[in-house]
Amino acid sequence: MSAHNPVVLSTSSVYPEATASGFELAARLGYDGVEVMIGIDPVAGDIDRVEALRDFHEVPVLSIHAPTLLVTQSTWGTDPWHKLHRSGEAAKRLGAKVVVVHPPFRWQRKYGRDFVEGIKRLNKHFAPIKFCVENMYPWRSVVGQFMAYLPYWEPTDLPHDYLTLDLSHASTAHRSSRDYAAVWGKRLQHVHFTDGSGSFKDEHLMPGEGDQEAFELLDDLVADGYQGQIVLEVNSRRAGNRAAREALLGQALIDIRTRLGQDVAEGTRRHTEDALELVLTAAPEDLGPDPRGALGPDWRDG
Repeated sequence: MSAHNPVVLSTSSVYPEATASGFELAARLGYDGVEVMIGIDPVAGDIDRVEALRDFHEVPVLSIHAPTLLVTQSTWGTDPWHKLHRSGEAAKRLGAKVVVVHPPFRWQRKYGRDFVEGIKRLNKHFAPIKFCVENMYPWRSVVGQFMAYLPYWEPTDLPHDYLTLDLSHASTAHRSSRDYAAVWGKRLQHVHFTDGSGSFKDEHLMPGEGDQEAFELLDDLVADGYQGQIVLEVNSRRAGNRAAREALLGQALIDIRTRLGQDVAEGTRRHTEDALELVLTAAPEDLGPDPRGALGPDWRDG
């Protein structure tokens, strides 16, 4: 039984809907909180507005994903240390426990050289907030691999105190998330719960759809006494409309809570069933299309 692990919805999981939709769906479906992907839209980078969403929906912000992706390179300026410090300040103000950090890109050479020690300084400065470095993957194409990250895409042998395990990234790297969790031990402090099929693309499938033994990983974490967040960070663009997206995210919450041995709220079941019934019975025009932007840059691209 694992009643203590918060089950969290990443605001990126509702893309191409907006950050506000992430809070709305987390509240309706009964998630324990949200992880805010900074830079996914203008609202996410405006902490005044994020705070207002938190208070209006009464959904806590439990983690912050720093704007360190390709598509967020201009969010909060271009100085990576300024971005991370600002992410820490946002986490402190919003009451978040974790800041998720991607490693530097290969062309960020000075940042890469200082990265390990710099993250240690941030952890000391912002304690008890934890800056958790995420596992990445080599970029692959038909012509070969490109090592895009410094010091390396694989954090296992680097002296980071806290790590984020992303199951889709592990799949893209042709690695096992369960092996990562076993080797990392107590350094594993945060989980992006998703899946992948081993494709060169970072797929972020629904848990259980890929090769990462996602729910077996939850069993491992419970057995090992993991006390961090389980963050659903998936690609729901295939849903095509709000009702289908709500059904997907609601069923994922039910499955996660059930596997962890947590109680599933009646409201979670009801809203998920209502959304599924709407998908099955309503005319397509009544479901509504996704907002414009579904064909725009994907937040997972780097």
